Amino acid sequence: MKFSCDKTLLQAAVIIAGRCAAAKSPIPALEGLLIEAGEGVRVTGYDLKKGIYTTIPADVAEPGSIVLSARFLSDIVRSLPGGSVTVSTENGLNTRIESGDANFATVAADSADYPELPFVDKERSIAVPQGLLSRMIRQTVFAVSDNESRPVYTGELFEVKGDTLTTVAVDGYRLALRREKVDVKDVEDCSFIVPGATLNDLEKLCGDTDEKVMITVGAKHISFVVGDTVLISRRLEGEFLNYARSIPSEFSIVLEADKESLVQAVSRVSIIVDERTKNPLRLKLEDGLLTIWCNTGVSQGRDQCPVRGGKDASLEIGFNNRYLLDALKAAPADNLKICFNNASSPCVILPADGSDNFSYMILPVRLKAGA
Repeated sequence: MKFSCDKTLLQAAVIIAGRCAAAKSPIPALEGLLIEAGEGVRVTGYDLKKGIYTTIPADVAEPGSIVLSARFLSDIVRSLPGGSVTVSTENGLNTRIESGDANFATVAADSADYPELPFVDKERSIAVPQGLLSRMIRQTVFAVSDNESRPVYTGELFEVKGDTLTTVAVDGYRLALRREKVDVKDVEDCSFIVPGATLNDLEKLCGDTDEKVMITVGAKHISFVVGDTVLISRRLEGEFLNYARSIPSEFSIVLEADKESLVQAVSRVSIIVDERTKNPLRLKLEDGLLTIWCNTGVSQGRDQCPVRGGKDASLEIGFNNRYLLDALKAAPADNLKICFNNASSPCVILPADGSDNFSYMILPVRLKAGA
């Protein structure tokens, strides 16, 4: 095998594919990247749960394939001077990487030892603009659970109904939902659950562009095609929460607030929260003002945010500050509805304009009297 390509392109491909290389594996080849030279050069990373491959243009003198340590290759390519890089093998697996006066030699692994990526049978496909998909992931993935005892919630539900894509994440304490119209045709309604780790990788692959991500849904796997890069992931199986029934539809107290003012007030008071004891934020509604405060026993913090609505209503409720702040920051609107029923019922954050393109639900925490 022998090929030459631009150092910047090779470095980008190694970084992208390296996201899926296994840190440690009983299959040593999975700790490496599969390099295949043909019409171009394809670089693949795979950890048996998800895989990425990306193709770059190259001048291929001799086709072939090898496996190189992901960390070793990344360190070498990053250190090379700019310009052209030549990768070649001699006598089988003896590999040389050259650029300018820099020259490295190593022994590669046999590509025959590298497991094949799963085949995604094309049951149905949808196309979503990269920028839109990236935002929908970023505005929901924070609510994906990290509790492996309930694996289905370590992923995010994707639901396609007609021309609408809904994404939902839930971790038992909060729920994040985004909904958008997508320009797809002749697609049957479907739903599938994508692992959170896959979504984090996908969000990084997507640019802020209208170019489409092609999502292909198979029986056991999903593939996402982003330009010259393909991300393949297993689907999570299990019964996901019936989110439509879980989010309250009627509220006794509905407030409207400026998002940025509320984020700033919650952020300021959160400064004193003790991460060990997880002191809750207290929210109290009085006279058109939402008072936010926290008492850690050592420190106190207090701020206020003007709100509209809730006339003659009174409420005192507590929240995990991070859960509340995550939802407020993620909400894609300048003006928000903050909806309550009582101190033991969930808080729901909605767009103030009455649209249904997002919902965030946060469960309150029990407050100790006099704290």
